[in-house]
Amino acid sequence: MKYITLIVTFFIITGLSAQEVEENYAKENYTKTETYITMRDGTKLHTTIYAPKDTSKKYPILFQRTPYSSRPYGEDQFRSKIGPNEFMMKEGNIIVYQDVRGRWMSEGTYDNMRAYIPNKKGKQFDEASDTYDSIDWLIKNVPNNNGNVGTWGISYPGFYATYALLDAHPALKASSPQAPIGDFFFDDFHHNGAYLLSYWRATAVFGYEKDGPKKEAWYEFPKLDTEDQYQFFLDVGPLSNLDEYYKEDNVFWTQLKEHPNYDEFWQSRGIIQHLKNIKPAVMVVGGLFDAEDLYGPFETYEKIENQSDNYNTVVFGPWSHGDWARTKKRQAIGNVYFGDDISENFQKDIETKFFNHFLKNNGKGDSGLPEAYMYDSGSNVWKSYTEWPPAKAQKKTFWLQSNGRLNPVAERSYTFEEFVSDPKKPVPYSEDIKVVFTPRKYMTDDQRFAARRPDVLTFTTPVLEEDMTMAGDIIAKLKVATTGTDSDWIVKVIDIYPGDAKDTEETQDHLKMSNYHMMVRSEVLRGRFRNSFSNPEPFVANEKTAIAIKLQDIHHTFKKGHKIQVQVQSTWFPYIDLNPQTYVDNIFEAKESDFTKQTHKVFNDSSIEFMILEK
Repeated sequence: MKYITLIVTFFIITGLSAQEVEENYAKENYTKTETYITMRDGTKLHTTIYAPKDTSKKYPILFQRTPYSSRPYGEDQFRSKIGPNEFMMKEGNIIVYQDVRGRWMSEGTYDNMRAYIPNKKGKQFDEASDTYDSIDWLIKNVPNNNGNVGTWGISYPGFYATYALLDAHPALKASSPQAPIGDFFFDDFHHNGAYLLSYWRATAVFGYEKDGPKKEAWYEFPKLDTEDQYQFFLDVGPLSNLDEYYKEDNVFWTQLKEHPNYDEFWQSRGIIQHLKNIKPAVMVVGGLFDAEDLYGPFETYEKIENQSDNYNTVVFGPWSHGDWARTKKRQAIGNVYFGDDISENFQKDIETKFFNHFLKNNGKGDSGLPEAYMYDSGSNVWKSYTEWPPAKAQKKTFWLQSNGRLNPVAERSYTFEEFVSDPKKPVPYSEDIKVVFTPRKYMTDDQRFAARRPDVLTFTTPVLEEDMTMAGDIIAKLKVATTGTDSDWIVKVIDIYPGDAKDTEETQDHLKMSNYHMMVRSEVLRGRFRNSFSNPEPFVANEKTAIAIKLQDIHHTFKKGHKIQVQVQSTWFPYIDLNPQTYVDNIFEAKESDFTKQTHKVFNDSSIEFMILEK
């Protein structure tokens, strides 16, 4: 009681609320300095250093490189929270933020997903050398550091955290790439060759070069004059009509248009191809329902695991993009509630423990962390594994059979299901009417609206008689035909809830969780890339053709009393752009007349392979 009285008295005297005291923690306990670090080619990068005021001991350096600004600028201006999480801020670390080359207050020219240069010579530079040069300066010039450095970041900063692993500085002991981009043709703006129209507005962030140091944004987002994103893009028509909003001065928009295929331009910007012989410890973090970067973290972990002999772990929780860095009490994605304090527990018991083990304890002894720490998004519990996918996960094939059945046994039948795909009436990716910067909640959205459309095929199991846990990737092996010469193929895996499922406080007003069709995983393949992402080819009209679509890993238990459903469709608007369904060399240059209504078939010897965790 005495302690509580003292705290209340403090608030009365200072006039500060508890929240304001928390927001002032960094200012009260850290000294902030701003400096420029000179790279090997002479370019100077703006760097902000927060150092604990308690100088009685040495601290590791936690370093984040970002294209999104290390604001606020000014040595008397403080972030309310610094570092990967609040626990690490309060226990004391040297926290460093840097504007990457060509962004905000840093010098140089920005290159979106700058290509890695192996065996650099002289003044050649890339993001790996910029990281190395920065760490070298920090270790030599920041007082009271203990010689150990860790990097971290979410999304694009996660990409830079991965980049730090290439040609790593000896002082770099640990890195946590979180939701990192792995390859720009499969993350964010593309999925398997399909352009993600839902990210179109974000082109403004990356496409405009600045003409000098900037403390404020030098770019503006397009004004759409509507809250109906679906109608806006439908009215726009072909992608070429979007040139009205981005002119030639938007470098990224030009790059997207000029490189519709997985050519050397995109290939050189992939980072996962270079993740070999990694030395620092790595903890890859991702969200099972991250609409932006799901491919990147899974592929980053897998490539390091298969091609290096370092400490390498992976964590996936029931999060959308970056949720693990927040401290919201109830963790939910859209209408689906997963549990309480999930992000805070991760920050305290996993993230902090990882960095402390390698940066403060020099990696001595057992880290106390599992190889794979994965949340089961169906049973709502964390599970630990010694490898990912789990060794006990076995491949099981289900067949897309006639009359909408999803069967574990194939029947001898030569039937097919068909639907008409009309670019003028595409299947929405969400029922919500709004303009979003990048999508989030749709990753668990109710799919009943899609299941009831004639241009979406559904294949459903009977009610499950026992729990079924899927742990690993999903491969859809479709046998298809089209009356056109191009088409997109979208596959969704759905968890159908029983009729007695109860609503939660997250359930939207117009919905009920009774019979809810939760999207668990989904992916698209632009059909022209079925054999090669570099060399597209048209379909032969009406010819049966095999295509394979890899859906990213899941960790989800379909509970007893639920059903499993697979949906197949050819439009997903405006999450992805519209395929003309008539082959053109570059869809960014397609004309209105190229967009045609076509009939698509899915033959009943099509299948989908799941990794089932045996009991």
